[in-house]
Amino acid sequence: MLAGLIFATEDAEDRPDTLAATLPFGGSTLIEYQARLLAAVGVTHILVAVGRVTPALLGATSRIAGRGVTVDVVRTAQEAAAKVHPLAQVIVVADGLVTTDAVIEWIGHESHEALLVARDGDGCGSIERVDSSHCWAGLARVPARRLADVAAMPADYDFASTLLRHATQAGAVQLLLPPATGRTRHGVERTAAALLRRSKSVLAALGDRRTAWIDRFVFTPVTGFALPHLVARSIPAWGILAAAAAACGGALVAFFYLLPALGLALASLAAILFSTGSLLSWLRGEDRVARWQERAIAAVAGTAVLALGLVSMAATGTATGISLALPLIAAAALLERVAVPKRRWWPVPGAYPLLLFPFAAAGLLLVGLAGALAYAFVALGDAVERGREQA
Repeated sequence: MLAGLIFATEDAEDRPDTLAATLPFGGSTLIEYQARLLAAVGVTHILVAVGRVTPALLGATSRIAGRGVTVDVVRTAQEAAAKVHPLAQVIVVADGLVTTDAVIEWIGHESHEALLVARDGDGCGSIERVDSSHCWAGLARVPARRLADVAAMPADYDFASTLLRHATQAGAVQLLLPPATGRTRHGVERTAAALLRRSKSVLAALGDRRTAWIDRFVFTPVTGFALPHLVARSIPAWGILAAAAAACGGALVAFFYLLPALGLALASLAAILFSTGSLLSWLRGEDRVARWQERAIAAVAGTAVLALGLVSMAATGTATGISLALPLIAAAALLERVAVPKRRWWPVPGAYPLLLFPFAAAGLLLVGLAGALAYAFVALGDAVERGREQA
């Protein structure tokens, strides 16, 4: 089983009497973000090592526990060793560490005792040195008995430093942090301004996992611009959802009054808002809400395509538009279900309103629907061929 150990002992450098772990990050707090990363790799029990307990820390740990993770606040190595399962593998997170899910998954799936290290200047921050040319990069995977080793040492020994030394002496594998990751997406921060900058890099890392062109070139850049402003103004998740719902309602009204270009523009706006809300919800640990918003993007796109087909039918008096719209929806749904890795040029549901908008603005509804259908069929054919190659 996997357990987590998060250190939350240092004060923020720019906010007296505030723990760095409780500084704002991604719409919640840094420690909640760290806990969310641990939970994503299967951690079910988190120990929070503290020097003092603040109301903000109590609130953060309560919210973490509310997401189904057992949380224990400990002050000493002795307490930690007593509370952790004796057979657990413990992922250790340094105080104030900002990282990405990919790095956590890397060390979480390591089969041996391991330390994440970095060369000098590659994201070590203020974390201590391991040898003459490397320093600890803030993550480790150790067996539970390593906590017992630290607990056996004198009480005035520093918990984190002693744990690091014991892991090193036990021959822990050293995993070298890629320099580019250390400079931008991984490091120790203890000021609110620095955490805000890091949040942009973390968001970019999330965007890297979205391979479709519409995500890479439209949704993620817009979210990267909007997220710091949303977080700085403490915009709640329901505020973004309300704006997206309003855009959806406006799109339906526009289609009803036979204004397809306006309807598609509003549908595209709704998709962008749902995408932004999805990433923000992920940062806040609201995975269920994030998944719901991803599904909402597909629903908005499908409704917009269907409405465009109906508008075309009303404008031309023929069923050609709806005959193109329904196969397009079916092809898009099938493409989402294929079991092969998606290629960047493939369309995703959120792309269709944006693709159809210029055709609607030019009054070429049937041309736009036919082109989108051909695009979907080509991508679907490519998916089938790739599936056959892998079979």
